[in-house]
Amino acid sequence: MEKCRIAIYDRKPETLKFLDSFFRGRKEYLPTIFNDAAQFEKSLKAGAHCSVILGTRGCLEEAVPVVKRSSVIAMVEDDLTGGLAQVMKHNIESYLLAPFNKEDLEYKLRLVRNRQRIAKGLFGKVKDLEAIVELSYLMSSTLDPKEVLNFMVKKIGETIDVSRCSIIGLEQGEKRFAEVVSSCEPAEFKELKIDLKKYPEIRKAHRLGKTVIIRDALRDPLMKPVSAIVKSMDIKAIMVIPILYRDEVIGSLFLRTSRSSRHFTEREINFCQEIARAAVNPLYNAFLFERLIKEKTRLERLSITDYLTGAYNIRYLYHRLEDEFQRAKRYGSPLGCIMFDLDYFKKINDTYGHKAGDMVLREFCQIVKKQIRKTDVFARYGGEEFVMLLIQTGAEGAMVEGRRLRETIKSHRFKALGDRAGITVSMGISVYPDQRISLSDDLITLADDALFKAKNQGRDRMVLA
Repeated sequence: MEKCRIAIYDRKPETLKFLDSFFRGRKEYLPTIFNDAAQFEKSLKAGAHCSVILGTRGCLEEAVPVVKRSSVIAMVEDDLTGGLAQVMKHNIESYLLAPFNKEDLEYKLRLVRNRQRIAKGLFGKVKDLEAIVELSYLMSSTLDPKEVLNFMVKKIGETIDVSRCSIIGLEQGEKRFAEVVSSCEPAEFKELKIDLKKYPEIRKAHRLGKTVIIRDALRDPLMKPVSAIVKSMDIKAIMVIPILYRDEVIGSLFLRTSRSSRHFTEREINFCQEIARAAVNPLYNAFLFERLIKEKTRLERLSITDYLTGAYNIRYLYHRLEDEFQRAKRYGSPLGCIMFDLDYFKKINDTYGHKAGDMVLREFCQIVKKQIRKTDVFARYGGEEFVMLLIQTGAEGAMVEGRRLRETIKSHRFKALGDRAGITVSMGISVYPDQRISLSDDLITLADDALFKAKNQGRDRMVLA
């Protein structure tokens, strides 16, 4: 397996000692440590690195401008607030908070490698897609594959007298359901899922990979299981032409005529088969677009969520905080903020193990997310601390929400803790407008101060700033 080259630029002895301990014995990595900005920049220009690890004590500001294609992992050291501010400023997704944890760094590096692998795969798919689009362009004036398919269906409807003409897509490995990708019928029939159990003619065409012609739907033995449906829909003749991509059925061209219509002629059958052959690339293209969109959506979701808990991450929190704070100032609406801290969480890790602690964090987040409104923002701030933004919520509403969440969490029995009663949380609450709040960060600062008071007063309580 190709080694992952890591460029490290940090001057803090404790951090370098941790990194040296981490990489010792790990043969899949090839780390190089730099304490000079010029040498670091020269190394980056000489060859690609799969990741760059930067310290936040001066090194981050110096190094980020010269980092081009490599993924950055920031080591947030002594000044956590200042370090996180630098991380947010430079839009760095991956970072570690002191004291550093080897498992956390291992996960970050693995995530970097997985993202690079996915990006490389997507790049290959995009190149294939570009070739397919070029072929599609030869037979149409549009690059949109669904527009090509819609044009084909429309053309058939103009040429042949049919009551229904559709192009049906079949996902890879799917046997039971198919999707109406394009149809000459009203728009609501497009992207409609159909149960192939009710369409024996389509199932037969897919199974054989050959055109199926039903000349009289009421008399054909194949249609006997659905004769009642056929009769109610006044269907006469049916034609199903499978669409094959590299010998695999990916869909079909589906046509039906009403009882008053004649049978399909040989010329019409040949014409439709030519259209079906022309539909292969656009239909496959449409599926590929759909897969790329789904993968893009998945990656976007990963970029704004915390890997362990599924809550939003701190990067997304600060993004939304600024937006909601500016909106609250503009319209004079309140904005609440609750900072949570799970009480004695270290004791849970020490007693039950870190794996159980991770399970508690995940379950805690699931509880909270089920309780809050869709408009509110719930994010992991770091460790066992979480922040919730309550949109258009004043002090009284924030207190009510905080009290309700505290009681819910306290009464819940966590699976990882066995029969033990629910854990407790301390909460600090701040609310805009407040004369002490002039910047969005002030809302977090006041909530943090209130949380500190709640913990000093004995925990398992809520303090309003």
